[in-house]
Formats: sequence, structure tokens, C-alpha cells
Amino acid sequence: MNVSVKKAYDLLKQWKGDRYVFGVGVLDQIGSITAAYGKKALVVCNNTYMKPVADRVAASLKAAHVELAGGSIAPDAKPNAPREDVYRLESYILHYKPQVIVAVGGGSTIDACKAANMLATLGSAVTPEIDHYFGTGVVTKSLEDTGKKLLPLIAVETSASSGAHLTKYSNITDPVVGQKKLIVDMAVVPQVAVFDYETTVSMPLSVTIDGALDAIAHTFEVFCGAKGEHYQKAAEIAETAMDLVTTYAKVLVKDPKNIEAREAIGLATDLGGYAIMIGGTSGAHLTSFSLVDIVAHGTACGIMNPYYAVFYAKAIQEQLKVVGHIFAKHGYIKEDVAALSGRELALVVSQGMIEFGKSIGAPTKLNDLKGFTEAHVARALNAAKDPQLEMKLKNMPVPMTAADVDTYMEPILRAAATGDLSIIKEM
Repeated sequence: MNVSVKKAYDLLKQWKGDRYVFGVGVLDQIGSITAAYGKKALVVCNNTYMKPVADRVAASLKAAHVELAGGSIAPDAKPNAPREDVYRLESYILHYKPQVIVAVGGGSTIDACKAANMLATLGSAVTPEIDHYFGTGVVTKSLEDTGKKLLPLIAVETSASSGAHLTKYSNITDPVVGQKKLIVDMAVVPQVAVFDYETTVSMPLSVTIDGALDAIAHTFEVFCGAKGEHYQKAAEIAETAMDLVTTYAKVLVKDPKNIEAREAIGLATDLGGYAIMIGGTSGAHLTSFSLVDIVAHGTACGIMNPYYAVFYAKAIQEQLKVVGHIFAKHGYIKEDVAALSGRELALVVSQGMIEFGKSIGAPTKLNDLKGFTEAHVARALNAAKDPQLEMKLKNMPVPMTAADVDTYMEPILRAAATGDLSIIKEM
């Protein structure tokens, strides 16, 4: 077994214990897991291209004497969890009155089920409008104030992506304005998560590569902002996840059905989920929320992180050495990282990250994206000033306020549009 694969299993078991069932060939345990929480389950899943997975879940539930609420599987959420899908799934919960929810899919489906569960529970007592719950800790406070409890949620992840099955985040999109917003709350963490890495073979390669980039984004951004007691753990998680991605992503590009590589990328994305539970993401994630109409989330973060790394240069010298060593080990950096410092170090490591992106066919600048316009720059700058997204500004290794956005974030976005790292200002 690859050293980083073993390390990843160890880290995840230490973190989640019995609340996470993961590996190759574990999907059929879903019936017995669900039965412990209720005998009537609302199952949410895509029933077209994911039908083989849906059928296996349904068969496992039937064998465990768990009935499907409504008698069938509810359709999943569209990419980026549009708010109308959240309201639709809320209506399924209110009409069918399940004892437990089983969300089967990628991050969008799981995020939508988290939010729908919240609205179905709190809508009548607090407000049915989802905007009220965006931000940090609002759900927990509402539950405490009303004495209500969320339904048990079991997340069956099928895509190496956001780590939604493990985390306190629910990303919901308003497609009218093309903006994603975030619920951050321990109350929405699934009771149990299941991830059979073999199921990711059913996913398009582009989805898995997007997840691989998201794994780097989660672990890199958290590591860059890590301090004190969390620093060493964030470093351990980041080194392991990035080594897995830089080792196995190219293998999957050549052979999308390679189970060993699927397992490795799944582990890397799970470590990304671990990372964002001990620290916060920052600039690249914030910008990605304004690009939802033209690019998948992980790829957006993958584009942006090298440019934010240059902006953060003074504050993340130790982190850049660690990350630079990994990209150099896999041939993406030729320079001696140990001999570099300051902005020069940041430029070399950022270029190494860009070279890795190119090696797997990922876009590495915003102008590579079909549909990218000046309006996206304006949207991203405006979103950065939104109080509900202020946490991302504060999480930056070089924190910004809304007043700093036009002066310092705009050059980052301009650099990311063209690939010109030289125009990035440092605070």
C-alpha cells in the first residue's frame, strides 16, 4: 500500500471513528446503518446515470427492512445545489415525513439535503426563507431557541469532491444572480457518512479531476491559515492529500477506471473535508462562489490558489516550503525550494501548482474559461464585501476588510484572468 494511502486511512479513522464507513466495497452496509436511525427513509439520488448505485442502496435498505418514504427515490439536486432544489426537497420531507434522510450523491446533493432538512425542521418556527440561515452558527441557535431537532441525515458520497459528507458546510446557489452562499454549522454535519470509492467510477472524469483540485484547495487554504495547535495537523493533512493528488491524478487521466487511483483521490478529498473542519478556507473559495455559472467549484479554486499564494507570500513562507517540496518531488518545480524565500519562493511554488494543473488538462487562468467576462470580476469583488461572506476575508493569511477589496483583491483577479503573477500587490 502506498505510504500516503495508509496515512490517509489512519488520519480519517482517528478523526471520524465509527461515524464514517469508507473504503472499497462498503456500499452495501448502508441498509444496516440506516436501520439504526429509522425504518422509513427519504432517499435522494440521481436515478439516471447513477441508477446502479441507487439500485444497490435501495436493495440494501430493503434487506434491512427500511421502506422508502413516498415509495420511490427522490430526484437529487442539480450542480451547485440551487435553492429551488432545496425547497423541492424540503417539500418531500414535509409531505412524506421520513424518520431518516439518506442523501446519495456528490456535494451538491448532500448540501441540498442538509439545507432542506434544516428548513423542514425550522421553517414553521423561525422562517422558511433560506437566506436567514446563511453564515455561521445560525442553525444551532435556531434549534436551541425552538427546542427542535433535525432529522438524522446519512450521507452516501459518490463523488471524490467537496467532502460534504463529513463537514459542517452547506453551499447553496442563487442561480438568478449566479452567487453561492454558505451555511456553516456543526448541526448540519451528517450523523453517519459512507463512501465506497469504487462508486466514483460512475462519475465523469471531469468531476473527479475537479474533486482532486478541490482536495488541494481545501488542504492548501487551511494549511496557509493554520496557527498554533492546529498547524501540525493541518501540515500533516495537506502533505498527505497533495502527495496523493500529485501521484494519482495523472493516472486517472490515462485510466479513468483505475480503482487504486480512484481510492487515492477519494482519500485526498476526504482529507480536504478533514482540513476544513479544523480551519477555514479563504480567498480562492471566496472567488469561486462568484464563478458558479461558468466553472465547477474545485476547478475554480484550483485556478485561483496560485494567485492568492503570491498575495499571501509574506505570511506563508513555512507552508510554501512544505508545499513546494511536494510539487518539486513530482517534477513540477525545478528550482531548489529550500534555497528560496520571500516573493520569489511564492512565485516558484505558484508556478509549480500551475504546471500541475496543466499536466492534467485543467484550466489555469480565468481567461481559459468559456463565458468568463468582466462581469465576473465585478461580481467577485462585490461578493467579497458581503457581510455573510466576511469569514473568508478574515480567514486569509493576510486578512482583508471590505475596504481593502478593490485595492488588493482586484489585482489578484486580474492576474488570474491573464496568468500574469507580477501584477499582484502585497499588503
